[in-house]
Amino acid sequence: MRKSLIPLLIAVLVVFSAQQLLTPVLAPLSRELTLTETQLGLVITVAATALTIASPLWGHALHKIGLRLVLLSGLGLTTVGLTGFAAVAALGLDDTMPPPLVFALMLITRSILFGAGVAALPVAALAVAGTATTTEAERTRATGLVGAAQAASMVLGPAGGGALAAVSLMLPLYLAPVLCLLLSLWVLAAVRPPAASAPATHNGPGLRPWDARLWPLLVIGFFLYLSLGLVQVIIGFLVADRLHLGPQQTAGAVGIVLFAAGVVLVAVQGAAVPALGWPVLRLLRVGTPIAIAAFALLSLSQSLWLIATAFALLALGLGLAIPGFTAAATMVAEPSRQGSISGLVNATLGATFIVGPLLGTALYEIGPAIPILTALGAVTTALVLAWMSPAARRAQAATVAVPPGTPAEP
Repeated sequence: MRKSLIPLLIAVLVVFSAQQLLTPVLAPLSRELTLTETQLGLVITVAATALTIASPLWGHALHKIGLRLVLLSGLGLTTVGLTGFAAVAALGLDDTMPPPLVFALMLITRSILFGAGVAALPVAALAVAGTATTTEAERTRATGLVGAAQAASMVLGPAGGGALAAVSLMLPLYLAPVLCLLLSLWVLAAVRPPAASAPATHNGPGLRPWDARLWPLLVIGFFLYLSLGLVQVIIGFLVADRLHLGPQQTAGAVGIVLFAAGVVLVAVQGAAVPALGWPVLRLLRVGTPIAIAAFALLSLSQSLWLIATAFALLALGLGLAIPGFTAAATMVAEPSRQGSISGLVNATLGATFIVGPLLGTALYEIGPAIPILTALGAVTTALVLAWMSPAARRAQAATVAVPPGTPAEP
């Protein structure tokens, strides 16, 4: 399992680190470009829409064109998108381009091109994790490692972005596409079948999201991710307004908050979840109450260390709950359909970021505490479903649907 996942984990880590480089600078950059909070929310929401639409398509493409071509195609789109985003931002800061045109081109580059491209990475990683495992414990461990790679990007990306932003807000924007280009060259040279082959082809009808075994789990995942999406996009505004900081100070403070959350996520998903070996339902039922406590603390936090503590606590809660959701969902499908199920799982994440950032920024303009309280309600709903849903209870006793003799490696 580890051998087949390593190239995918590296790819996920690098491309999401490139994305997270931009996180500390998005809020201050948007204000320098005279964009509103709602416009920034739209940039992220349109990116999530592109990711949601593209994810099932990438899952289908895995069975048709193979893992290597999916990775290269996705990375090509991310590189072009981030390069265009950096160019548009530079022209906007120089007053060469008017704000309405800056906003429109950001939607094309940072949202559509990058959003569609970045979807390929987690879909491919989850599909390989699904075909490389046969038991609930193995599946939870594998999906936890994919989550840990994304969490590690939250450590490396915001820390690097915050440090670079102390010199110039544009430096993270210049570095991000370079990282994606270098990763593309590495994939071209190093990732070849059969070292990391695509999941087996299945000629029957694909798994549908409204399948009774699957949709309640997707709803739980939707609310978990929605709670994060509601607060992640407003963190820059929250830090700036509660602590009364300038643009570069805000970027540095956001980097500290996300660094703390990322460290906890890496520890939980990369070490704690595999070591605990808990069933998927226990992960959900223990993680969601911790996330509820985190949102309650965040709603009251008025200092940087309390905000950082709240996000670290949130990382602990979601770091337990999300691998439980992901493993439970992938166990619904046999290995030949892991591409399809991975596309649906990643589309669920994308769907929450269609709603979350736009809703979060709009609610923030009404009242700074409202998006946090809405996130608390979302994760509480996930907890209720984890206790009450028959599909969640069936996941407790589920076994991976693989034919006898199916090998552990794809």
